[in-house]
Amino acid sequence: MLTFTETAREMVLSYLGQPGMESLALRISVNGGSPLAPDYEFVLVDEGETAPEDIVLDMDGFKVVLNAESAKRIEGSTVDYVQRLTEEGFEVRNPNLAPAPRPALNGPLAERVATIISERINPAIAAHGGHIALVDVKENDVYIEMSGGCQGCGMARITLRQGIERMIREALPEVRSIYDVTDHAAGMNPYYQAT
Repeated sequence: MLTFTETAREMVLSYLGQPGMESLALRISVNGGSPLAPDYEFVLVDEGETAPEDIVLDMDGFKVVLNAESAKRIEGSTVDYVQRLTEEGFEVRNPNLAPAPRPALNGPLAERVATIISERINPAIAAHGGHIALVDVKENDVYIEMSGGCQGCGMARITLRQGIERMIREALPEVRSIYDVTDHAAGMNPYYQAT
């Protein structure tokens, strides 16, 4: 149902090995975000704080608690612990998020976002071998995918927040959220190697 890499397992056990933490379990919840990029929440809870409908997994040394909806959405995933140039923490590789066929991007907002990406953003990141593709626009939310030097790059989150988001929002203030749906773990040649 759920697999932990050795690095993630060691990190959980190191937290639970601290004084007073022995009776805790790791609760993982799949919340909000987007269908292509959900938010995962990791919280240590008392093993007694489970609801009857919760699913409790014995991970050989620690317990993981999931509510029924989160268990369904995280089925078959691998949890890793990553340390990158700009971030550190648990990362979920979820096979259930395989990209669906890309919709035809129609509409004035999609066309304007695509123009900004092709005329301003891609030329700015081309020197690093990166490329940004517009995946979808739903209502006022934009979904992008990074490839080339940006896929798996340790600076990808900064590129998204301080570069891509800033350029799109300056030109199109009606854009509400910008989601990165890239599988960064599959990056073959990142510009900055994540450590």
